Amino acid sequence: MKKTLKDSAAIRWLALILISALTFSTYWFQDFFGGLKPLMESKMGFTSEEFGRLIGLTTIANMFGMIIIGGMILDKWGIRIAGILFGGLATLGGAISALASTGFFGESHSATLSFMIVGRILFGVGLEVTCVVATRTVVKWFKGYELALAMAINMGFGRLGSAMGIAVSPDLAVKTVPPAVVFAATLIGIALILFVIYIFFDIKIDKQVKEAAEGSDEDEFKFSDLFKLLQNKSFIYIALLCVAFYAAVFPFIQYAADLLVNKFGFTSTLPDGEGVVVLFGSNALGTVIIYLALFIFALSFTLIPAQLKAKGAKLFSLIIILALFGFFIHSFKDVFSVWFKNGPKTASLIPLGTILFTPIFGNIVDKKGKAASLMMLGSLLLIFAHLSLSVFNSVLLGYAGLLSLGIAFSLVPAAMWPSVAKIVPESRLGTAYASMFTVQNWGLGAFFWGIGAVLDLTNKENLEAIRAGNEVYNYTVPILLLVGCGVISIFLSYKLKQADKKQKFGLEMPSGQKPE
Repeated sequence: MKKTLKDSAAIRWLALILISALTFSTYWFQDFFGGLKPLMESKMGFTSEEFGRLIGLTTIANMFGMIIIGGMILDKWGIRIAGILFGGLATLGGAISALASTGFFGESHSATLSFMIVGRILFGVGLEVTCVVATRTVVKWFKGYELALAMAINMGFGRLGSAMGIAVSPDLAVKTVPPAVVFAATLIGIALILFVIYIFFDIKIDKQVKEAAEGSDEDEFKFSDLFKLLQNKSFIYIALLCVAFYAAVFPFIQYAADLLVNKFGFTSTLPDGEGVVVLFGSNALGTVIIYLALFIFALSFTLIPAQLKAKGAKLFSLIIILALFGFFIHSFKDVFSVWFKNGPKTASLIPLGTILFTPIFGNIVDKKGKAASLMMLGSLLLIFAHLSLSVFNSVLLGYAGLLSLGIAFSLVPAAMWPSVAKIVPESRLGTAYASMFTVQNWGLGAFFWGIGAVLDLTNKENLEAIRAGNEVYNYTVPILLLVGCGVISIFLSYKLKQADKKQKFGLEMPSGQKPE
């Protein structure tokens, strides 16, 4: 076998970074409104239902098969065409939402809301397929190498985008929402440029693989492959698990900051002069640097010891990283003490925590297996998290719930996405991931919008007082609904484990091993 670009570790990881820029920017745009809900209500006249409608309708086109079409385009015409097409749609959608927020399409509330929704719908079409493109690209470069770890790091970039979007957007918005929307849209455009750079590597490796695989009898994509997926029990269970689990996580993240403000008395904005890191005269840039530092530490805990062979060297590297991390935390202890009482900053720790845990769990899945069992454990943590945040009023238990949610949010995806690559042939992965994202969007759409609608419904007696600042939202019922998603997730994880015993895909085995 002739060597290809992906045999070079440096080129593999460079390709991962370039493709992960799209993951980072689209996740930022997906979640950044979560830190702006109070400001959107006070400055733009949004209700909770309208906020839920705005983020919920992001998924509407994907509910009716747009991601499957995108997955087919990906399998039929490849990463380059799919990435440019759907990355372009995400960029266009972001631009329309940004322009609408500034009043470009009209100053009325209805015009602003309508065109922001149009932009979010276009963005949503691009978002999900670019996620499939990124995942498919990681498989292309890392299958047979550090697949679960690479997927975990790609997801880590996405979680960093979510965390920074939630945390930094209030700093960007300050007194008005549009600057935060414009910035988020600009990030997608920059990521699309980086994807164009990646294309040069993709062209080269396709040429090399084609030469190496000359005479291969691998089938080309056929529409009937979609129906073959629907006959695979393991795929059905993992697809439904994807719906139940993510419906209990992504919608919650959008409301988490507001929940912490209303239920536990957290601040919605940082107190004047407190918890602020100023860099080159910018609060937002100071916040970005702190989050980037946390991201680097999170990756270091996983990647640096993994590159060392001697146990003593691994232990020594961990001690050094822990010491540097402790010094970093101590240096900014006053900042973090304020952040942990602020809704958007604390809520951002949910996706930020996954940056640390997802690569660790991805490494475990690579080396130890137990993917289906780990999905069951993650689902159990999900139930604990939402019970802690809905039924009880203890701030400490609330922190424990957020931590549990962050671990679950790391554990299940780190086990789930590499498992799909075991269940489905590589040439069908675009369609498989797209199908999963499609059914996932039914759950996301229902809960994005539904939480806002239920929130208004269960607080209808106090809505006027809440908007006047005299009362707070009661989030108990909306969050309790998410506990049910956790119960369903445990059941589906168990059924997946049972199905794997019969179909022998090796989900409980380390990467590269299959049952005899």
